[in-house]
Amino acid sequence: MDNLPTPILGEITAFTITSPDLERSLAYYQKLGFKELYRADWPFPWIQITDGVLLIMLRADATPYIALTYYVKDINGVVAGLDNKGIKFTQRAKDSDALKRYVMQSPDGLTISLVNIMEGFSQPPGPGMLTMPQQDYFNPEKYVNKVCGLFGEFAHPVKDLEKSLEYWALLGFKTISKFTAPYPWAIISDGLSIVGLHQTTDFSYPAITFFAADMKDKIAKLKEAGLTDYTEKGSGSIVLTTPEQQHINLFKLGM
Repeated sequence: MDNLPTPILGEITAFTITSPDLERSLAYYQKLGFKELYRADWPFPWIQITDGVLLIMLRADATPYIALTYYVKDINGVVAGLDNKGIKFTQRAKDSDALKRYVMQSPDGLTISLVNIMEGFSQPPGPGMLTMPQQDYFNPEKYVNKVCGLFGEFAHPVKDLEKSLEYWALLGFKTISKFTAPYPWAIISDGLSIVGLHQTTDFSYPAITFFAADMKDKIAKLKEAGLTDYTEKGSGSIVLTTPEQQHINLFKLGM
């Protein structure tokens, strides 16, 4: 896609997901086309995984939690800029913190966190839906993640699309596409992350969403491999409930 904005929140983006059992979660995501990149025990046990497009930080914690996380070189400068825009933080780092972490929430409760960047972290090369030619969307051979397909959006239900768009614009997000049917919704991006804002009551949770032209075949293979804990969403689409009680949409492209 052309004219993508330059990210202002950080240099690397990831999903932070808490897990009561890191090894079980790792095994689950490996079945979805992810691989382990790195693990450590400080400041808590964690495993970083990727499918070549997305980063996921699995963090040991029994309380379910998901956040859109940015790793930031100049965290003081980014936070100062957001303060000047009136963005409120629900958690702020102390000057004495070695690992500085700031947390904010969207008007509809989606958690966005900023963490000062750590050595060894890098943004996966992709390409994903933001950077690949649109004609390749329907060519499964071009998908980096051969199991799930293309990451399309971090789907987020909102009460008021226009108010949500105003908030996300302050974070550097630009509207990529906007629709009125089957309800008001929009795809937004800051050049790193892709977020879908959906003014609907059809779902009540944030969901990592993949699309594929051959999703029906991909789902069949996952079921054959023993995939459980999913809800059918018509022909060729399902919603997964992960071991961490989060959700992943596997949707047929063009539905």
